[in-house]
Amino acid sequence: MMNLDRLVVASHNQGKIDEITEMLAPYRVEVLSAKALDLPDVEETGTTFAENARLKAEQLSLVSGLPCLADDSGLCVDALDGRPGVYSARYAPNRDFNLAMDKLIGELRQSGSKDWSAHFSCVLALKIPGEACRFFEGRVDGEIVPEKSGDKGFGFDPIFKPKGFDKTFGNFEKDEKAAVSHRGRALAKFIKEVFDAD
Repeated sequence: MMNLDRLVVASHNQGKIDEITEMLAPYRVEVLSAKALDLPDVEETGTTFAENARLKAEQLSLVSGLPCLADDSGLCVDALDGRPGVYSARYAPNRDFNLAMDKLIGELRQSGSKDWSAHFSCVLALKIPGEACRFFEGRVDGEIVPEKSGDKGFGFDPIFKPKGFDKTFGNFEKDEKAAVSHRGRALAKFIKEVFDAD
């Protein structure tokens, strides 16, 4: 078990910060956001979720001198050749995900594909000063629905229906989503290795 009492989350996305803070609450770790510490946005120049997560974790750990947990995640749609993928945040004009969802549904309709299968992927990178970066990956499979449903969550949640459920992530309560989401699964692996290890 590691003594990790302060942790910087390398994100300016309040939705991500809230999800991570809530899942780590039982472990008495002080979660500090990059935004709260006035740390810079790190340019995501990687071509994979792991590369982008590593870039953010290493740079913000170096700047802050603290352990840093970085997340890179996105929605990958089969009929769109895996797009938007690592470009999910940039797919939203001015970070307006209502427009992004409309755009995505429009592209799927134009594709003519009847298969709207998709998955969310998340890679967490943990960088502790003086140690190598560690990675934790989570994935949830599902499909895109043609109409937005629900006002919970953030990003593409209102149009993503996870496999085995009859509702979108936009209709999930926070605890319910954390148990099955890509970020929840990656965080569960992180928690098991960092806090629950003997």
